[in-house]
Amino acid sequence: MNRVSVRAAGTLPYRLVDGRPQVALVHRPKYDDWSWPKGKLDAGEDWAAAAARETCEETGLQVRLGMPLPEARYPVSRSGLKRVRYWAAEVVGGEGALEHEVDEICWLDPTEAWARLTYARDREQCDALVALHEQGTLATWPLLLVRHAVAVARQEWVGPDPERPLTEEGQTRSRALAGLLRAYAPHRVLSSPSVRCVDTLQPFVAATGTLMVTKKGLSEEGFERSPGKVVKHLGRLLTTADPAALCTHRPLFGTVLAELRSRAAPSLGTGDRRLLSRLGTVSPDKGEVLVCLMQGAGAQARVVAVERHRP
Repeated sequence: MNRVSVRAAGTLPYRLVDGRPQVALVHRPKYDDWSWPKGKLDAGEDWAAAAARETCEETGLQVRLGMPLPEARYPVSRSGLKRVRYWAAEVVGGEGALEHEVDEICWLDPTEAWARLTYARDREQCDALVALHEQGTLATWPLLLVRHAVAVARQEWVGPDPERPLTEEGQTRSRALAGLLRAYAPHRVLSSPSVRCVDTLQPFVAATGTLMVTKKGLSEEGFERSPGKVVKHLGRLLTTADPAALCTHRPLFGTVLAELRSRAAPSLGTGDRRLLSRLGTVSPDKGEVLVCLMQGAGAQARVVAVERHRP
């Protein structure tokens, strides 16, 4: 049986022109082919982080990941497979300067792109992006729910509980999270003031200059005193409808995910609905990011897709 020997990730960078999507293909002179920007994962790197990083390295474009697209698997040796995960990705910056193994980038409408692609396997992602656009679910904004990384155990800590720091394992995960969060490019970052939450987000904040705001209502102690405040903080993010990250603790996830379950779009898949329900009971892993892709704002904000990024 063939096994996955190469892990890679990429994107279909898109922009809307007169309400219609255009997608970016890259030409690699080494292979003389037209394909989607993609590349191998670095050691310990998250799939989504690699997708955004490789896109920037190959095209000079900064992207924000959106809806997941079909992955590709194909043989790269007699006994090995290459697995490539893809996302639709809105272009949010960059000058399009070619930087890495690419000599040309071309913006085309999906029909032209489908014909230009060298490999038939790449056309499945193109078809999926077109289908999302026709269904009205291509353009989204991300709400990133982060559970703090591994902290020193309560029984091993003698100071106030909010001051418990991350372990070495937790610090390693927080550094990895910087690339993962960057792939979704949140404009707003909210956190519990507890050290273990703040430090989970600190590498991302330091790398990007994004302002982090702490809210007592996102802490365990604040939740015990006023359980409704977390819903108010979440509601403000939904009203703003701006890409955002929220870092908090296990006891609060049940309340947060119950609110988001009530906002499931009719198009939300059964698996994603079950995931919201299950994680509302058992909570995400420490250091996990649960990506809720949203459409709309305020009372009309709806969850259209859910993805887990586990440590």
